[in-house]
Amino acid sequence: MPTALAEAPAPTTPAGGPRSRWTALAVLSTGMLMTVLDGSIVTVAMPAIQDDLGFSPAGLSWVVNAYLIAFGSLLLLAGRLGDLIGRKRMFLAGTAVFTAASLLAGFAGSPALLIAARFLQGVGSAMASAVSLGILVTLFTQPRERARAIAVFSFTGAAGASLGQVLGGVLTDALDWHWIFFINLPIGLAALLAALPALPADRGLGLRAGADVPGAVLVTAGLMLGIYAVVRVEEYGWTSAHTLGLGALSLALLAAFVLRQTRARTPLMPLRILRSRTVAGANLIQMLMVAALFSFQILVALYLQQVRGYGAAETGLAMLPAALAIGGISLGGAAKLIARLGERGVLLTGLTLLVAGLALLTRLPVHADYVTDLLPVMLLASGFGLALPALTTLGMSGAGERDAGLASGLFNTTQQIGMALGVAVLSTLAASRTEALTAAGHARPEALTAGYHLAFGTGAALLLAATALAAALPRAPRTR
Repeated sequence: MPTALAEAPAPTTPAGGPRSRWTALAVLSTGMLMTVLDGSIVTVAMPAIQDDLGFSPAGLSWVVNAYLIAFGSLLLLAGRLGDLIGRKRMFLAGTAVFTAASLLAGFAGSPALLIAARFLQGVGSAMASAVSLGILVTLFTQPRERARAIAVFSFTGAAGASLGQVLGGVLTDALDWHWIFFINLPIGLAALLAALPALPADRGLGLRAGADVPGAVLVTAGLMLGIYAVVRVEEYGWTSAHTLGLGALSLALLAAFVLRQTRARTPLMPLRILRSRTVAGANLIQMLMVAALFSFQILVALYLQQVRGYGAAETGLAMLPAALAIGGISLGGAAKLIARLGERGVLLTGLTLLVAGLALLTRLPVHADYVTDLLPVMLLASGFGLALPALTTLGMSGAGERDAGLASGLFNTTQQIGMALGVAVLSTLAASRTEALTAAGHARPEALTAGYHLAFGTGAALLLAATALAAALPRAPRTR
């Protein structure tokens, strides 16, 4: 296994031994479920939100963008602060902020108030999510137990995404869109009450160990500008002065941050975390994989609604076999396969299945039959249940006690950057192709399907690049 990033004393575990560790995992998974559930549940309810609050088409995108910008730009900072002030404190504070912001979003009566609440939700999600993996890897130190714990945690994220689509459609149709936010209240309160006794108490390293205020400003501003530029690409275009200017400024700020970390006495992000070829490679692979899988999670749902005429709840149910397949493989076999084949072998297997799934989608007909054309793709999505646990194990493999929160924040940050790039690149390609064919006189369903084909093909190419990087990762001894 890769060498640890830092020597440190053994992690503090909650009283009660192994059973308490699994209780803590249940709390962390509940927090993850709430965050992921909220992200996918909103996408299904967007038309209802637009009709009720009077959002313009451009303004409606900020219901997602406000959350994504806050979440993606604060993960790295929140992860490091968790190491400094205590990861349990950061998780509790983030869960509380997210729950309160959900209540505010549920009562929102204007576009401005909903966008502000979504931004606060992103802040809370970043605080809680950034340290979750850090807590997990310090609790489960044995490779086999850690693999099982990561498989459960990964399944929760995948299940939350699919469950959100089903639940979002049901709540929106049966009640109204406000309840997609109110549903977070019982989950958040339960997570807070359970976390107090279940999560291990940790005092942190102290702010003096990494209180690099200029570095914090540079990295947060750089990530925020970069994500903002990416999410506005569909409006301004890739070659516009707006996109290129903000992109260049973002890169300059991030470069200044890296330079600052090489000279600061107490760096916010010790660069030793990137010395591991395995950790750096896992984060890059994840960015490509998440960007590619946007085409599956979102564009397949759009195809079902816009081309096949499915309703919101019907779309969620149609995507449910993917969640079941992912859950079955991640809970039932991922940990055992990692122990037998190693993380690299399992990752390559999962990526291969995902490439096959997106390749099938490039041939999706306008009048697709669900059983013959879509169900095989849903089953091939089980590759995500193999790839994500293996990738998470690799991404956190070098995290010592001192840097667990930082490694967790970095892993979550690359995930969000990948999501933002997937939204910008694949949705822009699909929309451009659709507009060109519509202008040429093609029927709307045919034009939409052709646009999705281009996005699916691009996603498959991204996954092939991720597979090549995975094949180049150093081989590690198999976990016994």
